[in-house]
Amino acid sequence: MAKITKNSIKVGSLEWFYGELSPTGWENPQTAILLHGLPSQSLSWTGLMPPLAENGIRSIAPDWIGFGNSSKPEKRDFAYTPDAFTTAFTELVDSLNLDRVSLVVQGFLGTVGIQYALRNPDRVDKLVILNTPLTTGLKLPWQLQQLGLPVAGEMLTQDPLSVERTLEAGCKHVIEDKYLEAYRKPYLKSSAPGRSLLATIRNLRLKEVMTEISTGLPNLDLPIQIVWGVEDPWLTLASAQACAKSLKRGELVTLPTAAHYPQEHWYAEIKAPVIQFLRRQD
Repeated sequence: MAKITKNSIKVGSLEWFYGELSPTGWENPQTAILLHGLPSQSLSWTGLMPPLAENGIRSIAPDWIGFGNSSKPEKRDFAYTPDAFTTAFTELVDSLNLDRVSLVVQGFLGTVGIQYALRNPDRVDKLVILNTPLTTGLKLPWQLQQLGLPVAGEMLTQDPLSVERTLEAGCKHVIEDKYLEAYRKPYLKSSAPGRSLLATIRNLRLKEVMTEISTGLPNLDLPIQIVWGVEDPWLTLASAQACAKSLKRGELVTLPTAAHYPQEHWYAEIKAPVIQFLRRQD
């Protein structure tokens, strides 16, 4: 079986890291871009990428700017706002010469993928949403909110243990040491990842982003699948149900035991519905 390749590409002043896995023996495979949430990395998709490849789907999983192995520019060089992330992502897609893709998004920052789809519907084939903020009135969960607090945020975002505790609180699962080491590594090498995380948390602009998403998705004429971990401590099943009901071409898949990061520990449960949805001819 082919292995996930580690790649980087310079787009303007920003260097993106991404994992990629292409199917073998498939002619003109479709491409899905997998977008992680906060405070995760592309590593979270490694369980889902092999099954996608086995079923003829090429997957590309980038680290967001400021995270993992991608560039971590200072605030003066990158605003860390939703618009800044959306613009940077658009430029990444252009640089990879991808005319049309499917998007699989998750979590806080996965919202950027939804914004991209809303603003570029002609470039998106399908949209899969895993436990991502969808409705107005949403408040940032305390585990993430505290990372942006004055003074305390500066300290917490420099502590790798804070990131680990946030990930484990969201998934309600003990993460294996080998994965924790990978999540921890950038924060041990320099202070830049912590500064990027702090800037991202402080610039999420949830109110305006949720307004764009909640008003835009019902008018988006694309196949949309919502896959939802029911045990998510931060986002409610009711929000997913309300969103799914409003969609023109939507469906909802629930995972009774999964939490905020379904791709992390429940990839065996999500692979079948996601693959079936992506391969379906709509």
